[in-house]
Parts: sequence; structure tokens; C-alpha cells
Amino acid sequence: MQTLGLADSTPSTDNRLKSLFWPSVKTAIDVDSLGTQGYWVCTAVGVATLILSLIVDQPFIGLLYLIFYYIGGVGVRERSRYAAIVVAFMYALETLFVVLTSDLRTLTIYLSARLVIHVLLTALLLANVRATWIASQWSPTSEEAILPPRLNDTWTDKLADQAPMWLWPRIGILYYIYSAGFMAMMVVLWWMYNYD
Repeated sequence: MQTLGLADSTPSTDNRLKSLFWPSVKTAIDVDSLGTQGYWVCTAVGVATLILSLIVDQPFIGLLYLIFYYIGGVGVRERSRYAAIVVAFMYALETLFVVLTSDLRTLTIYLSARLVIHVLLTALLLANVRATWIASQWSPTSEEAILPPRLNDTWTDKLADQAPMWLWPRIGILYYIYSAGFMAMMVVLWWMYNYD
């Protein structure tokens, strides 16, 4: 595989922490790895939100969140600026809601940890917006501009490389409609919660 230039172990030009919070694109490998990274961040946020929703006995809302963040991650993997922006915006609103509905005078360990996690994930999703924006504009005219082939060997390759490539063209427009409706619904629910 290495002699064909298809090695999976070609390193990204940034270290992992810099790549997460302040990504840059110098090669096609960076473009591909930022898309994969954005996909996994959105998927992790969706799964975490589902778990928290199950804990507070709201499985339906948790499932809607999982769909929202997972398909948003699929869009991020396919370099959709809209998907990156809408996912970051929704999570930033959710973080704001947590701050506004929390009694900050009595910070407990749980509330402190929740706020820290929300702020970190919001920062990661905002970095995803920047990474997606840069990756979607990157197109130098050279052999280095050719994106590496998407792998299909392991289940993570199938999830992060193959599934988004197949899903996004089929459900991208539906996601635009779903995400706008879901965000509107959640803003109304948060507003009703705040003023009841």
C-alpha cells in the first residue's frame, strides 16, 4: 500500500490539539483528515446528547438531537458549510440555554463539569466551522490537490469515509429542512421552558 501512495499512516501536518481547535490546510491529507475529524466530533456530540436525554427521561428529544448532530457530521465530512454552521449554532444556543437556566450562585461539581464540557464542545464545533470553510475552499492546481482515496477496510472507515459519501447527496436537502425545523422547535421549547 505504501508504494502505491495509499498508506493510511500519512501524517497530518498539524498536531492533534492544534488540528482540533485551530486547524489549517496545507495538503489534501489535511482536508480529508479535517472532514473525518469534524464527522467524529459531531457524532460524539450527538451520542453524548442522546445519553444525557436518556438520563433525564427524554428519549424522543435525544433521538432528534442524535439525528441532527449525526447528519450534520455527515455534511461536515462532505465539506458542507451549512452543516458545520448549523451544528455549531445549535450547540452554542444549547450552551447559552444551560448557562441561562443554571443557578450560577450554587455551582455544584455536576454543573461546573457540565458547563466546562459545553464550552469545550462549543469551541470544537466552532473550530469545525473554520475547518470546513477552509477545506471547502481549498483547491490548489497540482497533484497534491487530489484527495486521498476513502478507505473501506474497517468499520470506522465505513462509517467515516463511505457512509457520508453515500448519504449526503441523498439526504442533504432533507437535512436543510429538518435542521431549520428542529432548531425552530427547540428555540420555542426553550422559550416555553424559560417562561413557564
